Amino acid sequence: MHYRRLGRSGLKVSEISLGAWVTFASQIDADVASELIHAAYDLGVNFFDNADAYADGQAEVIMGQAIKDIPREALVISSKVFWPTMPGPNGRGLSRKHIMESVHASLRRLDTDYIDLYFCHRYDPDTPIEEVVFTMNTLIQQGKILYWGTSEWTAAQISQAFGAARQYNLIPPTVEQPQYSMFHRKRVETEIAPLAKELGLGLTTFSPLYFGILTGKYNDGVPAGSRAAMDSMAWVQNYLTPERLDIVQDLALIADELGISQAQLALAWLLRRKEVSSVITGATKMSQLKDNLGAADAIALLIDDVLDEIEAVISHEPEE
Repeated sequence: MHYRRLGRSGLKVSEISLGAWVTFASQIDADVASELIHAAYDLGVNFFDNADAYADGQAEVIMGQAIKDIPREALVISSKVFWPTMPGPNGRGLSRKHIMESVHASLRRLDTDYIDLYFCHRYDPDTPIEEVVFTMNTLIQQGKILYWGTSEWTAAQISQAFGAARQYNLIPPTVEQPQYSMFHRKRVETEIAPLAKELGLGLTTFSPLYFGILTGKYNDGVPAGSRAAMDSMAWVQNYLTPERLDIVQDLALIADELGISQAQLALAWLLRRKEVSSVITGATKMSQLKDNLGAADAIALLIDDVLDEIEAVISHEPEE
């Protein structure tokens, strides 16, 4: 496993990380999640991503239980705040009240004294950016979080946060977490990555396999037990267009030529970019985890000719 700096910060994260979204407490139980976390850690993963909204908080509970016998200082644990998790009009968003109450709830569920990375899960147009930046700065001063970041913010919104931090001599965001994959790339490549380079932001990207579609497992329909077969994730089937499936089949030929899996091809394609600090992956079984982690060794295979071949295939995909 290789480790990359989180932007210009001194924090180093594994270039492939394990996330809890959809899987923990939804597709897999506590025992399987613990097995995957320990296996990932043994294979060099140190960054584990979570959020207060995942499985109504149960994803944090499961992760907190799983990491009890792993040295806390060896881990980089994240969580997020924004989506409704509490009753009443103040039970969502990025007000100082909701952030403070949410971080305490996440700390209890994770059973830890601090959260390494704390993300604003979306931009909140109802809360002044100064209020958000001051609150995050307070949490860092209190030692409840070590770094803060944004997730799915626009370049303009991130710049706004940096401007407020500079104006009041506060700590700016260190990281942005955008969706990024072969099928969802334009916003990151044209807006977020250039800004990240300018400001020194790290990028921890999610949905690298585009809801599993880039693995090729949906080429012949929706398998039982897959993400798209879940009632709560049935919307994934809307993305299974004939055009995308044709592209995935063409990518399969490239992966076969290189002697790697389709998942490894898609992950390595992301990891080749220096702006990316870590690619967040999900897994429901050990074979998926090990296959995903093998993508690190596949980066070297993506020479210019191969990248040109990939680009010729995926450039036909229209951005949603």
